[in-house]
Amino acid sequence: MRGLPVAAESIPTMKMTGGDALAQQLVHEGSTDVFGVPGVQLDWAVEGLRKVSDTLAYTVTRHEQAASYAADGYARSSGKPGICMVVPGPGLLNAMAGLATAFACNSRVLCIVGDIHSAAIGKGLGLLHEVRDQSRILGSVTKWQGRAMRPDDVPGIVRQAFHQLMTGRPQPVGIEIPHDVLSASADISLLDPVAVKEVQPDIGAIERAAFLIERSKNPVIYAGGGVLSSGASRSLRALAEKLQCPVVMGENGRGALSDRHPLALSTLEGRAVFPDADLVLVVGSRFVDTALGRPAWPTDNKTYIYINLDPSAWSSPRRADCAIECDCRTALEALERACRTRPATVLDIQRVRASALEQINDIEPQASWVRALRSAIPDDGVLVNELTQVGYFARLAYPVYEPNTLLSPGYQGTLGYGLPTALGAAVANRNRVVVSINGDGGFGWNMQELATARKYSLNVSIVVFNDGHFGNVRKMQNDQFQAEYGIADKPSVRSPGRCVRYPVFSCRLTARNAGCHRSALRRRPHLRRGSGRLDAKSVASAQAHAAALRGHSSGPDRNLIAVALSSSSRRRRR
Repeated sequence: MRGLPVAAESIPTMKMTGGDALAQQLVHEGSTDVFGVPGVQLDWAVEGLRKVSDTLAYTVTRHEQAASYAADGYARSSGKPGICMVVPGPGLLNAMAGLATAFACNSRVLCIVGDIHSAAIGKGLGLLHEVRDQSRILGSVTKWQGRAMRPDDVPGIVRQAFHQLMTGRPQPVGIEIPHDVLSASADISLLDPVAVKEVQPDIGAIERAAFLIERSKNPVIYAGGGVLSSGASRSLRALAEKLQCPVVMGENGRGALSDRHPLALSTLEGRAVFPDADLVLVVGSRFVDTALGRPAWPTDNKTYIYINLDPSAWSSPRRADCAIECDCRTALEALERACRTRPATVLDIQRVRASALEQINDIEPQASWVRALRSAIPDDGVLVNELTQVGYFARLAYPVYEPNTLLSPGYQGTLGYGLPTALGAAVANRNRVVVSINGDGGFGWNMQELATARKYSLNVSIVVFNDGHFGNVRKMQNDQFQAEYGIADKPSVRSPGRCVRYPVFSCRLTARNAGCHRSALRRRPHLRRGSGRLDAKSVASAQAHAAALRGHSSGPDRNLIAVALSSSSRRRRR
């Protein structure tokens, strides 16, 4: 819930270090996991975590970038705040890509950053890990930040950070704590979390929106990621069914309504219904073409209603005939109460879906691989998408049945985010299947995190589509310049798992053997719990490949699946 703070109570004063206060206040806020990499400015913070390790787990990644990505995956797949902790300077700079992705995807991530000695901040003395204007750097990827300059400041800063996470637009926040503040002791009182009062939407705006919907003939709902981050899926469904209007889900909104629902449409399917729409209700979306900076759909001759916590969501170049500044769930519930039930839509949605499916099935071999993934992953399994040809295709073609089960990097398009984001999702969802798909280029960004997956026995399967090139860049270069440069002959990742005793499945990407891939994904090799070792067999077909992943759904597993792509496997029509 997002709203106004309510006064909080303090807990009796105790003698403790700033590091102890940090760890104990995190526990008091309900946190159970922290991702990070230890370092000298964090020694006392890590010691504080050790003392509460029975309730607050510390997952150490091999790189700070992976820590921030993992915190994002944790937050978006679970709905709970994700926490990462890094040293100042290079540690924060390494974490920036993950924080930028979390910012783009409206993810509740708390980044705790160590700092140089408090007396030297801003003086440019060249202390270890010092960078100029660190607070300004952190501020570029967070909506709020604070700094504790005394040990007894720490609980209040942490409590305020969590309040900021749970109010307003859900985006990352940051805390900076100098290392001498973490090591110093003081009489410190922990603070109870700030309770949040739900803010109700403006009744006048709700009534105007209901009036505009009432007089419309062909309304359409466009759902973005705000529906997911506010937990508004049920409210969205209730309104859509009452209005009997289709719901088009943007890339970040996939899963807001199950793709099995008769009113659910992808953006591909939405292209068929939009021309006839006379009213568009945009819920929790920026509604912007991320390539051209214009509205996602033309605004002429249509009535637009926006629901969003952030008024900038309907600023130029968009146009709002009615705007409701509120949390999506609260506003949708109020709007559903204010609207009358409409007759069943005259739109032939099944025909729209059939036409889109025909277009999707005409793209091979990508369509076969996406079908294999969907058939092998349970409805509540989490697929972490990546910037690879199968991943691009999955944005439209992978059916999503439950909220927060398809994660993407949003408008940041951060190559390499997939594997560490999946690890965070696996930590948050120990009993659910988590699958990460990657190109061999992006996989190279964070392949060191295979060691993290093994160390913590994380329940994740990793698929690497390997063509030995930056395949999408290669295609664009050839399309535009009829030449290619700087994209070829990367080292093969067909067997990278040997260094960490991971099983590797190899198969060739063709439509013909996608069924073999699916079979392999369903078969779970024997896992010896605790040892991190996994007995597996190599397979030569995509059918056997798919069986391994489907078997993953029956219990904890870690598979690294390398899919060998030939140059002829690039996207083509059948």
